[in-house]
Amino acid sequence: MNGRALLAAASALTLAACAAGPAPEIATPMPVLPESYLYAPDAQTGAALGALLPVADPAFDTLAAQALASSPTLAEAAARVEQARAGAQRAGAERLPSVGANASVTGQRTNPDQFGSNLPAGLSIDTERVAYAANITARWDPDLFGRLRAQERAALARIDQADASARAVRLALLAEIAASVIDWRTLEARDAAIRDDLSSATELARLAGVRERAGIAPGFDRVRAESAAAASRSRLAALDSERARLTGRLVTLTAQGGEQVRASLAQQPQDVAMAASVVTLPSSLLSNRPDVLAAASALAAQDAELAATARQRFPVFNLSGAIGLLAFGIGNLFDADSLVGSLAASVAAPLLDFGRIEAEIAASAAQKKAAFEAYRGTVYTALGDAEAGYGLVAGADAEARAADHEAASLQRAARLANTRYEAGLADFLTVLEARRAADASGERAAAALGRARRARVILWQALGGDPPNSPQMVAPPSTTMVWPVVQRAAGEAR
Repeated sequence: MNGRALLAAASALTLAACAAGPAPEIATPMPVLPESYLYAPDAQTGAALGALLPVADPAFDTLAAQALASSPTLAEAAARVEQARAGAQRAGAERLPSVGANASVTGQRTNPDQFGSNLPAGLSIDTERVAYAANITARWDPDLFGRLRAQERAALARIDQADASARAVRLALLAEIAASVIDWRTLEARDAAIRDDLSSATELARLAGVRERAGIAPGFDRVRAESAAAASRSRLAALDSERARLTGRLVTLTAQGGEQVRASLAQQPQDVAMAASVVTLPSSLLSNRPDVLAAASALAAQDAELAATARQRFPVFNLSGAIGLLAFGIGNLFDADSLVGSLAASVAAPLLDFGRIEAEIAASAAQKKAAFEAYRGTVYTALGDAEAGYGLVAGADAEARAADHEAASLQRAARLANTRYEAGLADFLTVLEARRAADASGERAAAALGRARRARVILWQALGGDPPNSPQMVAPPSTTMVWPVVQRAAGEAR
């Protein structure tokens, strides 16, 4: 076949493949989000997002730094990012020429009888030969139809996906540590409240004992007062199991020993006011929630993979060449006659595959549809988390205020009842009932305050944590995949 015939055949293959058309278009409209959150506070009362974490607590700072330095979960996520980067490097390298080198020594022995016995006079067959060769080879796919470029775009999008997933792991880790530290401080506040209850009950039992010995009160009063003190001791002892659970949780999160964790928790924070809620827009979830960013990157990768699959319809051109040395004696290897070489061009295209490529394209298109629906689901999951987070903060704040007011009222009533009892204006049963009502009110107020602080951590995580350039986020994984990038990638894939 001459050059013109080869060119005509290649053109026919190209036109036949092009007639199959581009990849199918899959609609990926941007999710419609509300303009504001239902439970968000007034814009004038909002605080910075990072202030929702217990950043003023030295225990949180220490434990968070330890976790970021040695957490196995975070290290695993970082390894996933490196794996994605290696895949992108490989995809980019596929677009470049491949150059190799080889050398060989080949010995060959031939049976002279295979040439027959009627050889011309003076002609002899060398039955044993040794060939020495050294070659440099090159191969290149010019990627005229963009299949390799599409695969590289998909690999780059996978890097963004791995980066966003690593950031999600990091935020979850910090949120768990923050919640555990808050729970520990809540335990300390509950411990102090229970000890106050125990002190009051013990004093009441002592007073009842004095009146019993003086013969002005029955022994039953002392027994009831002592039972109240015993109940406080029981509640106090129950806190130890919660401390053990939190210690174990922090050991897992920070990859530190129990003694190191307890030493970090021993650092006492300064008394600081609880931060107000934050003001954000639902649209910020698209650029700040790491799971949304990961889903957007997965969609962009799937779009590029669909384009790469569709380009299997088109011909594949390959250019290859080799230059080297071939000699049958080691001393002749560098002679001028030993120089050999080759140059070749090839084209291959599907003609009759009986629907194999179409099936692959249909499967890839379905995967892109699934990726888009997964993205939409992630966006609305994030929106639901944020709405719930705002509502949780509002509800927890109201509960904390009510619990604090209740504790103050009950403690004041208990003090008044005790004063009236000492003045002889009230009986012991009135004092005991007032004391019993006041018992645990301080603990309930401390627990409610802890839930309010914890709700802020939940809101912080629901909103995606601090943006990548925030000082609270030390060296976060960088990710820039937002919805416009997804749309641009889809346009390039066409």
